[in-house]
Amino acid sequence: MRHQLSILPLLVRMYVKSQMEYRGAFWLDRLAQILSYGAVLLGMWILLQKFDLLGGWNWPELALLFSFQLLAYALGASVSFTQLRDLEDLVRLGTLDALLTKPINTWAYLIFSGLNVGYAGHIALAIPVLIWALMAAGVQWSLGTVLFFAGSLLSATLVTGAVITMIGATAMIWVRSNHLFSIFFGFWELTRYPINIFPTGIQAVLLTVVPLGYISAVPVAVLLGKPVPLLGDFAGLAALLAGPIIALLAVAHWRYALSRYQGAGG
Repeated sequence: MRHQLSILPLLVRMYVKSQMEYRGAFWLDRLAQILSYGAVLLGMWILLQKFDLLGGWNWPELALLFSFQLLAYALGASVSFTQLRDLEDLVRLGTLDALLTKPINTWAYLIFSGLNVGYAGHIALAIPVLIWALMAAGVQWSLGTVLFFAGSLLSATLVTGAVITMIGATAMIWVRSNHLFSIFFGFWELTRYPINIFPTGIQAVLLTVVPLGYISAVPVAVLLGKPVPLLGDFAGLAALLAGPIIALLAVAHWRYALSRYQGAGG
């Protein structure tokens, strides 16, 4: 076990080095990410200049929601999205068979051999906007608030990585699973907005079947002292427990999918 763990930092360094081989292209791509998400943020600002409030949320509060979502997604996706998206090709081409023979946990090898530092652009935009929004939104800070903020951000990161893991692992059962990422991102884009503006059915889906509401809408609403539909007084606890619970479900799903995997030959 100790030997396996010592390999993981080496895998990370090798992959990061390969990504930084063409540094000009790397940083240009990061700039494109910042401009792309910055345009989304600008669109939200323009909307708020017209209507003042959206579901009872003002501009600094929506900026906090957006930046919290973007940061949690970047942290979770950097250790899951590219790796699990590519799992479909590994299954289809039979390459996964070779990985299963390696003397290291297959999931750990996939994750650490493909750690995506490309999400630096997301983080570079999210952090300054988050800091400004936390000050402008008038969050009432205390030790409990600080602990909740840190815990809910970690939980939101776990939700992101766990849901992506479950989608990717499905390829070991169905061979094809990348179409599910289209559904994921469709719902993920909804979490840039307050959950209370959606019909009850969509609210229920975002809190149960596709639990992406815990990435931003629920924890930020709790942080701002706003009511959370369907969860009520349990919203804070739900925001903290969602990540660990969904991560455990992802572990179970990964093991189940791996047990159903039949190899390239069927």
